[in-house]
Formats: sequence, C-alpha cells, structure tokens
Amino acid sequence: MNRLEQTILKNLIYNEEYTRKVLPFIQSDYFSDNTEKVVFKEIFEFVNKYKNLPTHEALVINFTESKTLTEPQVRSSIELLNEFKQNKDETVDLSWLTENTEKFCQDKAIYNAIMESVQILDDKAEKKSKGEIPKLLSDALGVSFDSNIGHDYINDFDSRYEFYHRVESRIRFDLDIFNKITKGGLPTKTLNIALAGTGVGKSLFMCHVAAGCLSQGHNVLYITLEMAEEKIAERIDANLLNIDINELQTISKPDYERKFEALKSKTQGKLIIKEYPTAAASTLHFRALLSELALKKNFRPDIIFVDYLNICASARIKAGGNVNSYTYVKAIAEELRGLAVEFNLPVVSATQTTRSGFTNSDPGLEDTSESFGLPATADFMFALVTNEDLEALNQILVKQLKNRYSDPSYFKRFVVGIDKPKMRLYDTEQSAQDDILDSGQENIPDKPLNTFGNRESKFNRNFSGLKV
Repeated sequence: MNRLEQTILKNLIYNEEYTRKVLPFIQSDYFSDNTEKVVFKEIFEFVNKYKNLPTHEALVINFTESKTLTEPQVRSSIELLNEFKQNKDETVDLSWLTENTEKFCQDKAIYNAIMESVQILDDKAEKKSKGEIPKLLSDALGVSFDSNIGHDYINDFDSRYEFYHRVESRIRFDLDIFNKITKGGLPTKTLNIALAGTGVGKSLFMCHVAAGCLSQGHNVLYITLEMAEEKIAERIDANLLNIDINELQTISKPDYERKFEALKSKTQGKLIIKEYPTAAASTLHFRALLSELALKKNFRPDIIFVDYLNICASARIKAGGNVNSYTYVKAIAEELRGLAVEFNLPVVSATQTTRSGFTNSDPGLEDTSESFGLPATADFMFALVTNEDLEALNQILVKQLKNRYSDPSYFKRFVVGIDKPKMRLYDTEQSAQDDILDSGQENIPDKPLNTFGNRESKFNRNFSGLKV
C-alpha cells in the first residue's frame, strides 16, 4: 500500500493525533477513487458523531448494514478496510505525513476549482455564474492546515510577552488628534463608524481620510452606494490638488494635468472607487470585487471605505423579509467587520442619526438610526456635530461614542477644522480645544470653574448640558 490517499485513510483510523490534526481540512471530493471516497465519508461521519476514532469492526458493520451503498461498494470498501488492518503496524513519520496531506489537499482543491471553473465557462454548472470563478480559485489557493489549536497559558508565555510588546500595524490619520485617541491610527480587523446627520459631513470625513491614506502610500478601496464614482473622485481631487471643488469645472486641462502629475510623483499608493446601486450590494459583492481586483490589477487594499453602511444589503438576510431594522443593520455591521477580519484591514463607514439625534447637539449611541446593534458591533464610533457657531469658525465637533483602542474619556469631545470648498479637515490650534468641555485638556487657570468642574468658555452656552 503505497498510494498517499490510502496512507491518509489508514492513519485516519489508527492514528488519533494525526486524525485530530487533519480531518477538519480534508474533503471527500479530494479522493478520486470512489471506494476511497466512500470509506472517507464513513470515517468522517463516525468521528463527527462519536468524537472518537472508528474501529475496524464498527466500520465493517456500518458498511454491511448500509442501505445507501450497492453490494459492490460494500464489498470493495470492506476489502480496503481489511488491507488497512493488515498493515496497521506500518508507521510513517507524523510530520512528513501531515505536510504531505496538506499538499495533497491543496493540489486537489486547486484541481477541483479549475475543473468546476471549466464547467461554468461551458455552461454546464447549474445555478453558478462566471463571477464565482475568482472566489473558487481564491478559496482553493487559501487551503492550509491551521496548526494553532488554542493558546496554552503556561507554555506559551514567551509568545504572549512578544504580543504585549509588538507594534500593532495601524493606518494613521493625517489628523493628530485622531491619532491620539486611537493610539496611532486604525488597527487592522476593525470596523470604524462615523455618526452624523444628513449634510453634516460623513462623506466629507471619509473622503478626507481616504485622501490622507493615499498620500501616505496606502492602497485604498472606496465603495460608494450613495454618490457616483466621479463625485467621490471630485471630492478627493479638491482635497489632494488643493483646489476649490467649484473650480474643478473651470480649471484648464493643462493646469489640471500639471497638478495631477505633481500629485502622482508624490504618491505611491492606489485608490480604486467602485459604485454600487443603493441597497443592492453586500459583502458578497465586495468579496468578489476584492478577488477581481487582485486577479486583474494586482490590487490589494490596505483600508476599505464603505459609504455608507445603512444602505448596504445583508449577505445573510433577504431585504424586505420578515425582519426588523435592528436585526438587518446589525447583520450588515457584523458582515462588514467579518470582511475586515478576513482581509486583515480596517473598514471605515458611516451611519445616520435618528430624527431626534439630527437636532441634538450632544448625540449618544442611542441616537444611532435603525439599529443599536451597529454600535454594539463597531470597534470605534464617533459623532460629528455642527451648529451655527461652529460653522462660523469653520469647525466641526467630534464626540467619541465608543473606543476599543483607548479610553474614550480622553478627548471625549474635540473640534477639527473644516474647509468645505476643498473637502478637507485639519487640526485646530490648541486654544480651540481648550474651549470644549471634556476635551481631555487641563483647566485653563485664568478662567473660573463652572458647575461641571470646567473653565468657562465661549462654547459653554451651546454645550452646557453635554452628556458624559
């Protein structure tokens, strides 16, 4: 018995350590021989049901009493089991067998994916479209054995110490105050949400951060379900080219090309903007897009922006079905966070305030529209607030609502400057932060303390009732 497939099957019966390690990753369609496929299915079902290795006798009885197998299948399966029993004392190195089993699974997965892709192209595969081919190949290429089966608290203290002192990969903002409250930027595998009313600046914020990421050399994917691709690009043009957005329609082509060539010479990253119809795209579409970009353009984003979460579709729940908005929006949030984890990057999106939250100068998590499940899922969530006084100063107030990266009471509220004609945000002078309650700054000594324990400021009139 020298075929690898039979060596795998024999050890699945007689080698418990090997079986526990590899069985979750093997599929029946990896076996080309029908008898081997039948035997594997029986082993898999037995282990799955009884949480133990099958004995030779148990397998023989199951085959003998099977009502689904033909007599030739039963006979050939028992003959193969008898051969395994005769050679059960032959041992192979566990590391060698595990390594070769992994390679066997990878090769078979790729082969099966290619064959299925050919059937799809020949219109022989029912209910499958050509758009599924990139995912089939991607899943096949991703087959591997995960050797990590848990953290051993006693024996893995060295790796734990390294984790404590590891510098986590983050996408930095070009706004210092956001870097302060996130301890250096957005970590990977996270969902980050901006809460604001209509017209306050959700898209402006995301366009600005996307432009900042591009300027730092990151690859950026901007998915829009609200505005056209060209409108998003127009806002980013105004930001990066330092042009009033209204002047983009009057600037001469030579001047535009000159400014853009100067931008290209300073930027190493790429920005892809993809538009989907409102409420028609889910994470299934986004995954297909990521696979297509990787295959066709060799583009893999470092960060994804979704404009915006509430008008996405759920990949798990049918729109218009018998489900409430809490469950539906929470499902979308969970799916986007799952996407962030799967592709090891941060996802940035936005959501609307409720009707009452739109006029509230001090919104909280309860002002999230449609679903409180969204803030429960997000890693970082903040509100954008404006009023006439702030608009006059070209500023926008930011209030932290949830922060898994740092203490949200540190700079709980702060302001950033806003240049709407150029679709840009900027850090304000320190004196502007001193005027905001709960800014995280020390009290200003030349102003008397108010009843909240803060120095009086020109904003206390407008935000005197702020919630903590």
